[in-house]
Amino acid sequence: MPSNIEIKARAGDWERQLELARTLADKTEELTQEDTFFNCPEGRLKLREIKGGESYLIFYLRSDLKGPKGSVYYPSPVKDPATMKSLLGAALGFGKTVKKKRRLFLAGATRIHFDEVEGLGRFIELEVCMKTGAGLAEGEAVVGSFMERLGIAEKDLLEGAYADMLV
Repeated sequence: MPSNIEIKARAGDWERQLELARTLADKTEELTQEDTFFNCPEGRLKLREIKGGESYLIFYLRSDLKGPKGSVYYPSPVKDPATMKSLLGAALGFGKTVKKKRRLFLAGATRIHFDEVEGLGRFIELEVCMKTGAGLAEGEAVVGSFMERLGIAEKDLLEGAYADMLV
């Protein structure tokens, strides 16, 4: 089971922070994503559809606290997202749907996301992919370093998921 340490923050200075991310990245990609959440008694379950790409069913467990937090996730490719969405909606009930344009920057084991979320605005996420056996403190140190380099202030950190913020 893959795991990471992550944060979500409001973008304080979008253009400047984008430029800083470009200088840190080994690889970049632009994605249009639609995440459909399903009612789930524990954790979160979503179907992620990527325009022009693969779809994934992703279950994850993560605290909703502000600041760096651990996340364990289970992704599985989905060949027929429309059928999967209907099936899970009928079985579990639909939650919210999050639509976003994501600019992804890969910097070593860190994924830097610049998200423009429909109805919410602009955000930055950092996800440090953890190696097996790595400690929480190690991941938190990497997140802290990237926060500093990208100019992400503590006051800009957010709790929860985008779906929680939607009305």
